Amino acid sequence: MPASNQATAILPGLSPIGGRPIEAKFDAALMSSDGGLLLLREIEQRLGIARRLAACMHDPRAPGRIAHGLDEILRFRMLMIAAGYEDGNDADSLRSDVLFKLAMDRLPSHGDLCSQSTVSRTENLPDRHALLRMGHAMIDHYCQSFRQVPRRIVLDVDDTFDAVHGGQQLRLFNGHHDEYGFQPIVAFDGEGRMIAALLRPACRPSGRQIVFWLRRLITALRNHWPRVEILLRADSHYCTPEVLRFCRAERLDYVLGVAPTTTLRKHVTALEASTTARAARARAGGEKLRRFKEFYDGAASWDRVERIIARVEAGPQGVDTRFIVTSLDGVRGRTVYEDIYCARGQAENHIKAWKTHLAADRTSCCRAAANQMRLFLHLGAYWLMWSLRAAMPRRSFWRTAQFDTLRLRLIKLAARVEMLKRKLRLHLPRSAPNQTIFACVLTRLPRMVT
Repeated sequence: MPASNQATAILPGLSPIGGRPIEAKFDAALMSSDGGLLLLREIEQRLGIARRLAACMHDPRAPGRIAHGLDEILRFRMLMIAAGYEDGNDADSLRSDVLFKLAMDRLPSHGDLCSQSTVSRTENLPDRHALLRMGHAMIDHYCQSFRQVPRRIVLDVDDTFDAVHGGQQLRLFNGHHDEYGFQPIVAFDGEGRMIAALLRPACRPSGRQIVFWLRRLITALRNHWPRVEILLRADSHYCTPEVLRFCRAERLDYVLGVAPTTTLRKHVTALEASTTARAARARAGGEKLRRFKEFYDGAASWDRVERIIARVEAGPQGVDTRFIVTSLDGVRGRTVYEDIYCARGQAENHIKAWKTHLAADRTSCCRAAANQMRLFLHLGAYWLMWSLRAAMPRRSFWRTAQFDTLRLRLIKLAARVEMLKRKLRLHLPRSAPNQTIFACVLTRLPRMVT
């Protein structure tokens, strides 16, 4: 693509170096600051998420006048999100970026990619039936990401607050956060794969609402894996009579937090006192003392008593008691709490990666359907970054790196593209660190399940 003839102003205010003035202009053709996008391109081609989502939508445009297919628009937007361009307005500049063109299978000399207005129209295109099909398509993608049918999976279900600053549909005032917003429900598995995201008002979901959503999720999973064992893991406000009843009816194991009540505390009064006394005698070391107790009890609204595990922890700040309810038998209470329930904390890190590093809280469209569509786009971007991390060597620090670290080290890389007669040549910085990891990841990508 030839360089633009339009004059570019020299950046002002740069101090001389060695007595020589500095001139800096944004006028370099065939250059990009996102050289690592080609890694994400290879991953997206194997995952095919944009193609899955586009197949769920009806395209009302005249076929003969389509310049950008729905799958191309969705792929461009997901690559933008993964590369750190969460604002759709950036599409107007990035549509001519040479690396984005290559990532979209276009040569630099070909026409530009889609504009911001095209992206926005696509976000507003699906209706509720199309969105339902997209939700099922993402569950299908999750199930097909396994090389073989798992014997057991863990579902971490949680909700997260998403502040809004306009008159969006479904927005609701949340007194705890003192803001208007949404409170979408999200689901991950124990390995960090994201399964689903549902836009909803900013209030605590009721038991009926949770069961309505869980029934669809579990049914879709068991359509693929009829015999898989499923463990549901969630915080205390998911421990409702409806959820417990649903888990027993659907043969789901569960480990759920339980809000402390006067009835439950009666079971641990003596244990709290003795633990506090023992911790006081050992306080010189500043360590906390943790003890456990198991008993069977239940709230008045429950259908039956359940196995409840109490964790009592005493330290310099006082005593702290937590309760969980579980259907697991034959496993020590300490093991259930420390090795199974506490692992639920990783879901908080996954939500952080989805919201903070991929800006999934950019739900600023007026229509609820468009904001739900945005959640799916950010879900797709999550899969791109998660798959990139999963392709790293198992014992390397890359395997646990945050998404923003992966982006900074591997995606945000200067690149110059040279068009030759028979091939394209990319010039990457000779001084770039972590050069060997690129070859390592590219050799591992063919093993990725598609």
